Amino acid sequence: MAPFALKTEEGKKMTIDPILLILGISIAVISSLISGVGIKTYLNVKKLNSMEDSRRANIKKLEIESREIIRNAKHQGKQIRNRAEKQTRDRRSELRKSEKRVGKKEDQVTKRLETIEKRERKVSKLEEQIRDKESELDELKQEELVALEKVAQLTIGEAQERLMNELEKEISIEASRKVRESEESVQAESKELAYKIMAQSLQRYASEVVSELTTSSVTLPNEEMKGRLIGKEGRNIRALENATGVNLIVDDTPEVVTVSAFDPIRREIARRTVSSLIQDGRIQPARIEELVEKAKEELEEITGKAGEEACYEVKVQGLHPEIVKTMGRLKFRYSYGQNVLQHCIETAHIAASIASELGVNQDVVRRAAFLHDIGKALTHEVEGPHAQVGADLLSRYKVNERVVRAVGDHHGEEGWKSIDAFVVAAADAISGARPGARRESAEAYVKRIETLEQIATEFDGVDKAFAIQAGREMRVMVKPDEIDDVTAMRMARDVTKKIKESMEYPGQIKVVVIRETRAVEYAK
Repeated sequence: MAPFALKTEEGKKMTIDPILLILGISIAVISSLISGVGIKTYLNVKKLNSMEDSRRANIKKLEIESREIIRNAKHQGKQIRNRAEKQTRDRRSELRKSEKRVGKKEDQVTKRLETIEKRERKVSKLEEQIRDKESELDELKQEELVALEKVAQLTIGEAQERLMNELEKEISIEASRKVRESEESVQAESKELAYKIMAQSLQRYASEVVSELTTSSVTLPNEEMKGRLIGKEGRNIRALENATGVNLIVDDTPEVVTVSAFDPIRREIARRTVSSLIQDGRIQPARIEELVEKAKEELEEITGKAGEEACYEVKVQGLHPEIVKTMGRLKFRYSYGQNVLQHCIETAHIAASIASELGVNQDVVRRAAFLHDIGKALTHEVEGPHAQVGADLLSRYKVNERVVRAVGDHHGEEGWKSIDAFVVAAADAISGARPGARRESAEAYVKRIETLEQIATEFDGVDKAFAIQAGREMRVMVKPDEIDDVTAMRMARDVTKKIKESMEYPGQIKVVVIRETRAVEYAK
């Protein structure tokens, strides 16, 4: 490397070696670096000292706070300990008191146990004494009984039997007297009310009495028509009888044929068919079958309309159409000369009137009274009493249970199970027993009278029996030396009960048992 010249301030030239120059520059740079590092180090040290002072101040502050916390904690701990010690002392005091009470109770229980043991010992002694006394008493009783049997000449069983007989007789007399007094009191109170209710019921529904009889005869225009009805070899009459289920009687009665059938519906169909054949003039088996079917359809319409009109008249709605139609069939059914459908309508009105007086549900009673004889429309088809047949039919069509029960029980075969059935039965009896409502043949009337008298004479001690007032009352004459007053009262009930069980009759029958004793002497 070549040396270079350097000019000074005085204008002189200096020659400088390049290596030295580089060396000098390097030293200068290193010196500046060392001085910078030293300054930075100094600043850092100063900063560290400041931080150390701050840290020491914080540590001192924390020490002060910690000492304060420790002092507070010691104070609170002291307070808690004091409270705990106080509670412990209180609990110990209570425990000591409880121990004292328990100790007193134990002492009392011990004393009571001792007292009870003493009493038990006394009771045991008394029981032993009582047993000894009872054995002695039994021996004395036995000795007394033996002595009484010797004196009375009766055993204990005989004496008991005699005593029981006397007591039974006294109780029977007293019971009969009480029953008689009760009956007289009830009759005196209820008779007037019953008369009032019946009078009001009949007054509210005073329907006209119309005597209707089923007719089984058909008038013919001439005698020739009988032969035409019979037909060749009896074909026409056999076809008519087979199609209708009736018997057609052609006898010597001029210009009349008789239709005989137990079922009123079949009889009516046959009557209408014969009348149509007479008007049509074409009498042959095929035409007979055609007219029979036509008569059945007409009768179905008639019965349906009759049932609807009856329901409307008694204000009963919501019945099943089959029930309405079955009620319409009663238009052709008669009982003792009384039309059954008209009887049902009348019974419904009377029952509603009675129900209003007694405070019974009028709608239920009216329905039950209207439907009470519906079973009579099916008695030719279904076996059993009409009341039960009707109840089964109504139950099948989901009629109100109260109505079904009243219909089934309205004759009281199994007792009166509801007030509804009782009211229906009363209305039924009023409708059937009112003047002119029903009638029966002389033969049936005489038979009923004879049956009444026979029932009464079957009882022991009866002298004579008479049915009076057209069978509405029975007079039973008893032997006074065989029947006393109590037995006479009992006989009246027994005769009434047997009449109810053995007979069917309209209205009611009064039974009067008469016991008469006469003392006759002659002064000469």
